[in-house]
Amino acid sequence: MEIFALGEGSYSVDSSKQFIPFDPATDNAKDRPGSLFIHVNPFLVKTDRDLIVLDSGLGMKDSSGELIIHQNIRKAGFAPGEVTLVLQSHLHYDHTGGLVVERNGKLEPSFPQATHVINKGEWEVAMSGKSSSYRKPIFEALEREAKIEFVEGNGEVRPGIHFELSGGHTQYHQVFLIENNGQKCFFGGDELPEPEQLLRKFAAKYDYDGKRAMHLREEYGTKASAENWACLFYHAKSTAIGYVSQQDDTFSIKPY
Repeated sequence: MEIFALGEGSYSVDSSKQFIPFDPATDNAKDRPGSLFIHVNPFLVKTDRDLIVLDSGLGMKDSSGELIIHQNIRKAGFAPGEVTLVLQSHLHYDHTGGLVVERNGKLEPSFPQATHVINKGEWEVAMSGKSSSYRKPIFEALEREAKIEFVEGNGEVRPGIHFELSGGHTQYHQVFLIENNGQKCFFGGDELPEPEQLLRKFAAKYDYDGKRAMHLREEYGTKASAENWACLFYHAKSTAIGYVSQQDDTFSIKPY
């Protein structure tokens, strides 16, 4: 199994829900009052059977108009058209903007050959239009042209690719565990988005169920340590892929 972080950069976001590129080397956080600062890392995993994207980023483009996620997939040695599976933890915009690309004024799937694995309940919430955290035109484009496999609860998408309804960050959030040739890779989406979140206990107000998300982080950390999972941290500032160790109630992270 090969694992690649497809880093899309750092951004500030305020109450407008607009994501503005932020370069710590040249930008000053004080100039963006009331903003949260996040890092965005979609992932690419190559197994014996599939080339898998786990969450798809913001859909930002480079100066030539190419999606950054496409550019990073090419840098990893693959073509975007080779992606066979897109696994979505949930459908907030910062995790789904890269699912589509605009061509001639029309949104088209970024991974037209791939099957998109999405929780059915999460899809229904996203399509309801009740929350600005979701961008409905993205999902309408997928509905028109993409291959979608809706899942519910816990199960196996393909041999060795497991999903679990976690329900902490959003009501229908899901996590994934990929097993291939004795290796295990875990993607916790926004329930384990940064390695630092294993180092302290807290319930976040931005989660659908903050206490559940807090307990899930501890549960995932313990399992990751015991079973030697490579963990994928979507919002990590530096260590996007790492191994977790646990000593009593304390966790530590070693880079992949």
